[in-house]
Amino acid sequence: MADKSTPLILAALTKAMADPGGVPLHAGRKMPGLFAASATAKQAAQRCLEQGYLRILQRQTNGKSVQDLCTLSEKGLAHLLSQVNPRSVLEELIRTLQAQQTQVAELIDTTQHWQAGLDALRTNVSTILEQIQLAPSDNGSTSIPVHLVACLSQWQASQSPGDCPLPELYRRIHAAAPYLTIGRFHDALRQLHQQERIYLHPWSGPLYEIPEPPYAMLIGHEVAYYASIR
Repeated sequence: MADKSTPLILAALTKAMADPGGVPLHAGRKMPGLFAASATAKQAAQRCLEQGYLRILQRQTNGKSVQDLCTLSEKGLAHLLSQVNPRSVLEELIRTLQAQQTQVAELIDTTQHWQAGLDALRTNVSTILEQIQLAPSDNGSTSIPVHLVACLSQWQASQSPGDCPLPELYRRIHAAAPYLTIGRFHDALRQLHQQERIYLHPWSGPLYEIPEPPYAMLIGHEVAYYASIR
């Protein structure tokens, strides 16, 4: 068994030396290992563990199967160097080092590319957020109070008789803000009323005589139907 297992052991120790982070003791369907799944390879693997050539870093259990993650021990390295030409070991290490350096360089390049993409995304997000913060909210609703005050000022400047009826005020502002709904119209009026920038005057007649009821709004216990600048 020693003659058959010796090449397997030396190959496994060389693999373990080239990957200090640990290699599965036995190969799986999709994962390389230090030893194959044959009976001879399993015996060689057991001999490495018994002789202390390999050191188990971690034992993983998956259902009924157990997989050991192994690394080369100092005793294993000494045994390897005693059995093979140290120059060939060195050449194998250099090849592995060069391959890993290439992989690391590729990873760094990919990471830098991803970082540049992330930076560009952050810039775009910041730009859009600034535009959102500066722009009117849904359908320009933040500009509605401005339009309302302007319309009431024009009504007052034109010396129109009395306070401005809400249906007339809505039609005037709707010309400048066609997206405006009656609900948003009422919300803007309440906002200006709470800020004490306008007056909302009640309908003084019977409720059934209100000409255009949808434009009237409830303020406290009164039905407001007119507005004016404070």
